[in-house]
Amino acid sequence: MATTPVVKIAASPSILTLRFPRKPLLIPSDTGVFRRPSSLRLRRIRSTAVASWLQDSGATVAVLSGAYSLVLSFDFLTKMNLIEQNLSRKLVHVLSGVLFMSSWPIFSSTTEARYFAAIVPFINCLRLVSYGLGLFTNEDLIKSVTREGKPEELLQGPLCYVLVLLVCTLFFWHQSPIGIVSIAMMSGGDGFADIVGRRFGTLKLPYNKRKSWIGSISMFTFGFLFSIGMLYYFSIFGYLHLEWMPVIKKVAIISFAATMVESLPIDEATLNNPTNLS
Repeated sequence: MATTPVVKIAASPSILTLRFPRKPLLIPSDTGVFRRPSSLRLRRIRSTAVASWLQDSGATVAVLSGAYSLVLSFDFLTKMNLIEQNLSRKLVHVLSGVLFMSSWPIFSSTTEARYFAAIVPFINCLRLVSYGLGLFTNEDLIKSVTREGKPEELLQGPLCYVLVLLVCTLFFWHQSPIGIVSIAMMSGGDGFADIVGRRFGTLKLPYNKRKSWIGSISMFTFGFLFSIGMLYYFSIFGYLHLEWMPVIKKVAIISFAATMVESLPIDEATLNNPTNLS
């Protein structure tokens, strides 16, 4: 007569018997003995998972709504001639990354939370690709995020921008200073370099007449300040535990390196026409 195989696991002071092929859910107890969780504990586990899913779903909807509201608000200000288009575009550039990163703490502490947050830049990525390829048209979007109002421009700087947000969200999240500093430099540093440089950049760099000294100084200054500010912001929530003196030195070096790269005579026109490098 066939018998059900039995595996015995000895764990002092008791012995737990497991029968196969039925495989009960086992969790370690305080004494080290594996036991089946109680129905109450299972309900708590399920309710916690559901609560996290609802929190992350709600946070995703809220951040998406906020992102659209931000762009629409600056579109309205531009149409009312309360703010010029280039300034509106760069303010959206600055605020989009910083506010998106600032929203990360409203997501849950689960591993899956980053995937919910990544939905926001992913949807924006799809929008930019569809409008940039001419599959759909949205004149307001094109004017608000491009320099010359051409749809194909959406596939250059704006697309790279949201791809950086997507990569930093998926691979770094708020546990790594790398993603935080990258977004801060891209949003705050690069954004204010253009804003300040356009208005006060009369003294140009000797190796790049399209860039100014004040613009590069702004890139370094605001990139550094935004990076330190966001690192401190996440340390308040307990995501990061940093030794600030070494961190400040490293962020200063990163800011300087990013400023040098940003000042190089390579722009989208040069990339599209490599002969300009000669």
